Amino acid sequence: MTVPFSFEVYPPRKPELQAALHATIQALAAAGPEFITVTYGANGSSRDASLDCLRFIRENTFIEPLAHLTCVGTSRAEITAVVDSFIDAGIHMFLALRGDPPEGTEATSDYLGELSSASELVELISERGGDRVTVSVAAFPNGHPQSSTPQQDVEVLLAKQRAGAEFAITQLFFEANDYLTFAAAAADAGVTIPILPGIMPVTSLGRLRRIVEITGERMPVELEAALEAAGTPAEARELGVTHAVELCRALVAGGAPGLHLYAFNEHETVLDVLAQVNQPA
Repeated sequence: MTVPFSFEVYPPRKPELQAALHATIQALAAAGPEFITVTYGANGSSRDASLDCLRFIRENTFIEPLAHLTCVGTSRAEITAVVDSFIDAGIHMFLALRGDPPEGTEATSDYLGELSSASELVELISERGGDRVTVSVAAFPNGHPQSSTPQQDVEVLLAKQRAGAEFAITQLFFEANDYLTFAAAAADAGVTIPILPGIMPVTSLGRLRRIVEITGERMPVELEAALEAAGTPAEARELGVTHAVELCRALVAGGAPGLHLYAFNEHETVLDVLAQVNQPA
């Protein structure tokens, strides 16, 4: 059941973690992903660290790095300069995100800046890079926090496609039907770009509860109960890997064009998930 796959990492939060991240990137790259994405803080808060990480991938592996970019709270001139600097550094794949205001800040028009949507950022990146760049976008199977209806999430994705997006990567979710229902609705509305499901193997109860708190996703109550009942960290890890493997298999069986795995800057778990997904069921 070999399917295309990719990974996400984030810049190290402390300089002393950089060597460990580089080792993880090498291990992930050796598995042969389509690309490795690197996150980017809202308002460019991790710009330099992100670019350093992207450069490491480009210069030390054969894998294409994909840069997250946000436009919230910046001027057109500022984000244009960032896009140009990334392209000049040899980065040609992008994930265009509007981004969220810092916690406690309302998403008002005054704060959002000159580019108020991911679609506008898609257009800007495409204008600056032309045929050299590939631009992807985010999709939200269970709804963006500011969406009022599921149809609105589909319409926003359709607008991103019209702006030039070539594929989408979803926010995490825990049930296959969340993705499959959204993908079917998007296709019915005219979305033709591939939609890659974003999978986050969750191997501890604390991490699960923190993720749900941050993202606003529905709590997967069966997984929560299983992790709570786990007697050891090793047992909890096994439960989380098994859940992710079963989710991936259901997604591929339902027609997902690939798998995008959030690595948490650790390679062992996501590589274990992939190995089991590719084994006969």
